[in-house]
Amino acid sequence: MRIPRRRWRIAWLLGIGVLVNYFDRVNLSVSHQALRHDFGISDVTFGYLLGAYNWTYALCQLPIGVLLDGLGVALVGRISILIWSAASFAGSLAPGIRSLFGARFLLGVGEAPTFPANAKATGAWFPQHERSFATSFFDAAAKFASAAGVPLLGALLLQVGWRMSFAATGVISLLYFALFFAIYREPEEDTKLTPEEFAYIRADEEQVPQTEIRFTLFSLLRRKKVIGLALGFGSYNYVFYLLLSWLPSYLSLALHIDLLHSFLYTGVPWLIATVTDMLIGGLLVDALVRRGWNASRVRMTVLVLGTAFGLGIIGAGWSHTPAQALTWISISIGGLSAAAPVGWSVPSLIAPKGSVGRVGGILNFSNQLSGVAAPIITGYVVQARHSFAGAFIVAGAYLAIGICGYIFLLRDTHNIAGEPA
Repeated sequence: MRIPRRRWRIAWLLGIGVLVNYFDRVNLSVSHQALRHDFGISDVTFGYLLGAYNWTYALCQLPIGVLLDGLGVALVGRISILIWSAASFAGSLAPGIRSLFGARFLLGVGEAPTFPANAKATGAWFPQHERSFATSFFDAAAKFASAAGVPLLGALLLQVGWRMSFAATGVISLLYFALFFAIYREPEEDTKLTPEEFAYIRADEEQVPQTEIRFTLFSLLRRKKVIGLALGFGSYNYVFYLLLSWLPSYLSLALHIDLLHSFLYTGVPWLIATVTDMLIGGLLVDALVRRGWNASRVRMTVLVLGTAFGLGIIGAGWSHTPAQALTWISISIGGLSAAAPVGWSVPSLIAPKGSVGRVGGILNFSNQLSGVAAPIITGYVVQARHSFAGAFIVAGAYLAIGICGYIFLLRDTHNIAGEPA
């Protein structure tokens, strides 16, 4: 019997949402020189401004996980989209650097539920053997947003200024709110979801009384699996935000590429990351699991090897041509992106249903601590040493710690419900 595919419209919806909210994030990175001209900011101040979004984003992660488990994806998602839309418009109207900081703080609050909510939604809408590919829809969108958004928003900025580019992302965000409001429902609430597809989605749930098991936030913070996952994914996110926020400036300042070409070249590694995210972290992983390969071993292999490829970021520090730099950066972000959808599928695998939101919140809290640190540390290192090499070494050291977290703490992707604390 052919199973309907209504569930995949949810994967597309989540992917579009991440694409939109990453446009909101990258519009600041392409505005570096314009903001320096308008507000006279230094590299260190710009680093703090890049990280401002992540400060409130990180602070919201742990309570957001609890809210998601209590209120559900639909309600939390609708409120968050409205908040991040307002933040984009507020940024476009900011009269000075302090008000721009305020707008970025608000953006962090609005976008905080995105990835934990998407992880929870994927766990609700997809069987385990489809979750890596379903996750790759929204995770790859984060990379494609940089591949497409940096050149597009950069070109828009050069034509109409940074304020209008901020306003444009606000309009796009409101359009997405209408789409999300119209489409997203939990499987139990979707009247057009057939009984056959609903049974297919639920067929391989862990044989534990999931509705009765709910770990507290603090008990999850003590679990080795959760700590290992947070360390590993935090190291990925450090490199991700380093490149998301500083790659155009690195190409312009370190390799002396003009601003327009730095926007265009920035898209190359992110396009490669989009492809590896979907083909390796998504399609290949799920295909191997369906063919009977050990699911935990497949996922752990991709997590560890993908993160190891991330160490290529160190090679970019000693590159002297755009081709060399883009090759090393593509190896790094391409490998990390192959591991990313697997990482985002892990909360719904290791946590009982009633605790997925909490584990997703813990995971993204670690991610956003890295997102706060990466732009700021990079700004200090670049200003002090007039080179990006030291910043890339710091990223490599963190990746080594993350790999150890996967190997020695996470170890496998089995559910923690039946394991000792």
